Amino acid sequence: MLGSTHGTLTTDLRARVEACGETPRTAVHSTAALSGEDPAALDVSGRPLHSDVPDLDRFFRPESVAVIGASDAEGRPNTGITRQLIAWAERVGARVHPVHPTRPAVFGLPCHASVADLPEQVDLAVLLVADPLPVIEELADTKVKFAVAFASGFAETGDTGAAAQARLAAAVRRSGLRLLGPNTNLNAFQEFREDLDGPAIALITQSGHQGRPVYTLQELGIRLSHWAPTGNEADLETSDFISYFAEQPEVGAIACYVEGLKDGRAFLLAADRAARNGVPVVAVKVGRTETGARTAASHTGKLTGADTVVDAAMRQFGVIRVDGLDELQDTAALLARARPPRADGVVVYSISGGTGAHFSDLATEAGLSLPTLSQAKQDELHQWIPSYLNVANPVDNGGHPVGDWRGRKIIDAILADPSVGVLICPITGPFPPMSDRLAQDLVDAAEATDKLICVIWGSPVGTEEAYRTTLLGSSRVATFRTFGNCITAVRAYLGHHRFTASYRSPFDEAPRTPSPSYRKAQALMRPGQQLSEHAAKQLLRAYGIRVPREQLVTSAAAAVRAAGLVGYPVVMKASGPQLAHKTELGLVKVGLTSASQIRDAYRELTDIARYENVPLDGILVCQMVERGVEMVVGVTRDDLFGPTVTVGLGGVLVEVLRDAAVRVPPFGEDQARHMLTELRGHPLLEGVRGAPPADVDALVEVILRVQRMALELGDVLSELDVNPLMVLPRGQGAVALDALAVCR
Repeated sequence: MLGSTHGTLTTDLRARVEACGETPRTAVHSTAALSGEDPAALDVSGRPLHSDVPDLDRFFRPESVAVIGASDAEGRPNTGITRQLIAWAERVGARVHPVHPTRPAVFGLPCHASVADLPEQVDLAVLLVADPLPVIEELADTKVKFAVAFASGFAETGDTGAAAQARLAAAVRRSGLRLLGPNTNLNAFQEFREDLDGPAIALITQSGHQGRPVYTLQELGIRLSHWAPTGNEADLETSDFISYFAEQPEVGAIACYVEGLKDGRAFLLAADRAARNGVPVVAVKVGRTETGARTAASHTGKLTGADTVVDAAMRQFGVIRVDGLDELQDTAALLARARPPRADGVVVYSISGGTGAHFSDLATEAGLSLPTLSQAKQDELHQWIPSYLNVANPVDNGGHPVGDWRGRKIIDAILADPSVGVLICPITGPFPPMSDRLAQDLVDAAEATDKLICVIWGSPVGTEEAYRTTLLGSSRVATFRTFGNCITAVRAYLGHHRFTASYRSPFDEAPRTPSPSYRKAQALMRPGQQLSEHAAKQLLRAYGIRVPREQLVTSAAAAVRAAGLVGYPVVMKASGPQLAHKTELGLVKVGLTSASQIRDAYRELTDIARYENVPLDGILVCQMVERGVEMVVGVTRDDLFGPTVTVGLGGVLVEVLRDAAVRVPPFGEDQARHMLTELRGHPLLEGVRGAPPADVDALVEVILRVQRMALELGDVLSELDVNPLMVLPRGQGAVALDALAVCR
């Protein structure tokens, strides 16, 4: 029985869930890129388990480039673009072949009348034409590897443009080349600084202008290696570039501005590849609000997807979602350059007690751990800091020493504490010479430690020598301008390394073949119809989910007999394929204890159904289950990601409470447990006001079994709602008291 779990779920789950075809998760951690995997491997739902990594080397560093529509005529838009492309090609060492039907030469380079006249097979064709479709068809015969289409007027303009984009995408598929765009720009051909060292940020943006803040990080000494402006993504998409960048050894972090995702599974596989390789992905994703989603669709012609699902999917696969472009640049910069933490503890070091208290409040509320330093460490710090100042954390120095060596001693002593992984020093404004000496001591300490040192330079001016030269001149100190951005970045940094340290790819263990449960379930499905409660519970039972003892009856006498078999007290409910909210119609009777009550209830239920004109397949006489926590577990379809699994607080107030967590299959036991901790009502499962702890292991097992249903039945099951799922006290299991299933 489900109720037999007692904290040894992994072992028990293996046996029980395998009975309905589930494969236990035994994958070992892998930080290497996928190799030797069958790229055609599909899970039981028919979705891919591995992503191909496009070979984009010749896109970013081609040996030869054709510029189709090239011009050197003054005043022509194509002239400036042609000039920039020639300069870029020279930097990357590529040969340029201008193409124009009437020009013998462009900027001194021989010009070819058509694509067919190109003197060699080129790696990249840049299309400076209003209609790229005919050119794509010409390029198909020349074996060009990549093309870029700048033209607009496609899916971003409405239905007519979407149809034109569909024709373009079809032509690209037939041609065998890969296309960037349409509705893209020249960002891929920007000049990147070659004098910067260290891990780089690779940038992906659907709106080119939105990548400017990250691009300008180079002026602060932070390296940028690539910029992929994906535009409308008729072919190459954000996921392709994430997969590619995750394999590049120079890339320390991937920064994304995403308006819409083209393919949900492709995005998850790309994020999975980055997580396996330990490469952080930081993203701004438009569409949190209805207005943002509508604007994004008008800009790129994409489906933004239900934001709660997008948000959950990103967290599930370790993508760090931020809100602002300033957060994107600061978080990506920190993650690209900082070494892995040795501890999660954060110490705040300040020259002002007020500053330290303010920052500590914000950091603690954001979930950062500020450990109290040991008494021995506090005694050590008080050798150099007056005894009346608090040094427990935050550390208030009362004014950083300027005239001697004590300042560096204080910083080194804090960093020597094994509980400290990050030291943050908020400097709300310049106060020379104290702030100058403090900045220099922090930089010197950072060069001598492998722990992270962060500085917040709060001056709105930003022209001070201590900031422009000392702090920004160091590649070992992470410098921020606001408290909020520092906290966001440090939280992401610590969270990313915790996530990757224990990451297990769910795709490694996703089921590939249908279970015996699937064959049972097929016989119960009714295309285009909603199942009755009785049929929906049979569906649950097929997947090993426990339901109450019950019988479906069609007469009062049969109801009395059924109650005797089920055992008093009983619940009686109307059962029919069109019933969704039985309680609101008075079609549920609870706590019946006698034959006379059974007969009366049967008569009343059938009368109500007749009056409401609700067809019934019978009356359910059910075992009454009273004690437990009411939860809801369900399956819904997302337009972008397909079937999703939801768990939350259940019962008749489920729509009011709106306390739920969602995941996109496949996922494992760890994610099922994380779903529960995300709920505001999670303490109910731990036991409150004298109630015993609930059987969380049994609840997790139900979530995983429902996930199996989502994977196997996702294409024929539109919706599943198990509500309430009564989670009994620990060791007693979980029982699905009601269920709704809608077939596609």
